[in-house]
Amino acid sequence: MEEKTSKKKKSVAMEVFSLVLILILGIITVSSATSGHRYIAGDPVPLYVNKIGPYANSMESYRYFDLSFCSSELASEEKEILVHAPYKFEFRVDFESKQLCKKSLKREDLAKFRDAIDKDYFFEMNLDDLPVWGFVGSKSWNDPYRSMPKLHTSLSFKIFYNGDRICDAVMHTYRSVDISEDKEMEVEFLYSVKWTKTSIPFERRMDRYILSLHYFSIMKSYIWVIVLTGFFAAILMRVLKNDLAKYAINDDLIIDQEEIGWKNIHGDVFRYPKHKSLLAASIGSGIRLLVVFSSMLVIGFLDVFPPYNQGKFVTALIVIYALASFLAGYTSTSFYCQLEGANWVKNLIMTEFLFSGPLFLMFCFLNAIASMHNANAAKSLGTIFVLLMWILLGSPLLVFGGIAGKNRNIGFEAPCKTTKCPREIPPLPWYKGIILKMFIAGILPFSMISIQLRYIFANLWGYKFYNMYGILFIVFLLLLLVTAFVTVALTYLQLASEDHRWWWRSFFYGGSAGLFVYGYCFDYYAQSGMSGFIQKSFFFGYMACLSYGIFLALGTVGFFASILFVRHIYGSVKCE
Repeated sequence: MEEKTSKKKKSVAMEVFSLVLILILGIITVSSATSGHRYIAGDPVPLYVNKIGPYANSMESYRYFDLSFCSSELASEEKEILVHAPYKFEFRVDFESKQLCKKSLKREDLAKFRDAIDKDYFFEMNLDDLPVWGFVGSKSWNDPYRSMPKLHTSLSFKIFYNGDRICDAVMHTYRSVDISEDKEMEVEFLYSVKWTKTSIPFERRMDRYILSLHYFSIMKSYIWVIVLTGFFAAILMRVLKNDLAKYAINDDLIIDQEEIGWKNIHGDVFRYPKHKSLLAASIGSGIRLLVVFSSMLVIGFLDVFPPYNQGKFVTALIVIYALASFLAGYTSTSFYCQLEGANWVKNLIMTEFLFSGPLFLMFCFLNAIASMHNANAAKSLGTIFVLLMWILLGSPLLVFGGIAGKNRNIGFEAPCKTTKCPREIPPLPWYKGIILKMFIAGILPFSMISIQLRYIFANLWGYKFYNMYGILFIVFLLLLLVTAFVTVALTYLQLASEDHRWWWRSFFYGGSAGLFVYGYCFDYYAQSGMSGFIQKSFFFGYMACLSYGIFLALGTVGFFASILFVRHIYGSVKCE
């Protein structure tokens, strides 16, 4: 009977594994199939127009046909952002100055074009999954005190092919019309296409869109941080070794001698912290975010999705966030019950909304701003409902994880007994306060990722793609290592000062790098050329959520590193 049961379990496990494997292979196959278009001479090549908006403000974008460009019946009927363009391309068929349309531009249309040129409006097209960009117009300064707006009316496309595949595409303008006068005028729009053979392989066609990294400067900064961390780690280990040797001598020979240093607070170091439900919820949320960050780096490293397909990447992020809810519920409830918490249901609710709540509220707020300005970033009510359902899909998993954590039924492991009355904490000088220690705790991990942040921000808020996920994964592991060490070092210094309030402090020490990341946002914004209320709201709003997520994730790393360290050192000495 037991053999049948075990065989049945194995068969079920194999079926689940097979389904997961089929799902992963299906995703990879679909993503590769959609990017592997092949053509023969004369085949139509579709061109799509995507969005238009100020060059520096990636989030302030609008529908391409909000301006009076040449349209078509198919394009005018489509309500999506990515729509068919009226341009007609045929594979390997060249032509010069083909008329797209003639348009009679009214004064209102010309005013919109002048405003777009003044704000450096930039449009994006999509040719066989390759992005193509261009400006609406330009300004010439014939008069030193007055600019003359010129509308680009003729576009020239140069398309590179290798065999039966398109490997690159560029576009430039070759004719402009002065629209400075405020009167109705007729404008002719033209376009040209030139097909050129290239040796660029299809697999490398996205290389020119990828951010170029300065490997020497990156490695130099990492080596510096690692050497500095190793130096302090050696000092800490030596000091700790001397402490353990001294306390061992005192235990064996001078039993009646008064205890000093971190051993003196052995009766208080494992006293449960205040707001333990919030601490447990923070740790559960941090575990979920660590799983999300790690999984997305692995997906990026395996190149499951093409770098330009941000939609699939975001979808995968939401699904993984929902699936990681089980670990969040298990960790949070298990730790809360170890601290003798009674209301574990309330703790689960807090775990669910500690990060998801602020993120969803920020999303709704920014979506309302985008809707007021008719920007592309505005999502429909249906999209918001689907997003909410995806997030709430993790709620049952969170509950199952919470039940599993509650039924684990193990006590808190403490090598020392806690006294009934808490010991008075001696007054500490200002330089041993939490503010300065958080600054020290955040500066080293932030130094580890500061160079990578510029490239990541250029991907999130610019027009470049980031695909060096192998390097980024190594940086992520080093970040966790440095965060853990710095938090342990500061926790040791705090205990050596006979201050036993290390629970929340270790979490704050670990998460302080998230505050530095948000501080870096102000410097990046000042240098990026971004402007306008929409872009500013989206940038600082979403970066606040991302920095908050980093705070929770790294705070969890710091806390677990500290609790292992504290258990180790107090388990290595005799505490009576």
